[in-house]
Amino acid sequence: MSVDASGLESERHQLERSGTAERVAAILRQYITDGVFAPGERLSEPVISSALGVSRNTLRESFQLLAHERLAVHELNRGVFVRELTTEDIEDLYVVRRATECGALRRAAELSTVDLTPVERALRDGRVAAGAEDWTAVGTASIHFHQALADLAGSERISATMRQVLAETRLFFVLNENTREFYEPFLDCHEQILRDLRRGRFRAAEAALDRYLRDAETRLLELSTLTM
Repeated sequence: MSVDASGLESERHQLERSGTAERVAAILRQYITDGVFAPGERLSEPVISSALGVSRNTLRESFQLLAHERLAVHELNRGVFVRELTTEDIEDLYVVRRATECGALRRAAELSTVDLTPVERALRDGRVAAGAEDWTAVGTASIHFHQALADLAGSERISATMRQVLAETRLFFVLNENTREFYEPFLDCHEQILRDLRRGRFRAAEAALDRYLRDAETRLLELSTLTM
């Protein structure tokens, strides 16, 4: 099954000033992060290059970048596919997430001010999506919430690391789309983290985040044993 690239045409404006492979890779990474491109889907060269208005060579370079980030794999005589991950990948990703996200909150605690607006917006989006029982959108909002937490550190390298790691994390969410049981408890955890941050209780927020990530890892590992 090939991906539906119809929405990519609307992203062309992002390439007007820079049609580089890095920019193309960033767009495709975002589509993976938002769950538009799912694990196992083929990234069709002609379809995507036409939709974005870029050359095949540029697209191939972007595929190489995504492969380096473990988001795509090239299969001989078949093409490029969104990567399907393993239980070992889940465990390693959550090691990185705990180190990066919790570290970001420790760094944020050292800053004179932090802007919680993106964190609040992501939580609000998640609540609205849950009210509409759109669990795919809840998953997307959760990804945005955790990216916003990492961004509090004010470090582009931390933010870039999280963008890659969260894109990989989203590859597992396909196991749980449209399930209230998986997503709804995490919205309450998001609220607890935000409450602590609003009160300047960064250590408490970090502890709540660590518990959240360990719980999410456990749930994903349980689900992976049922589906892999």
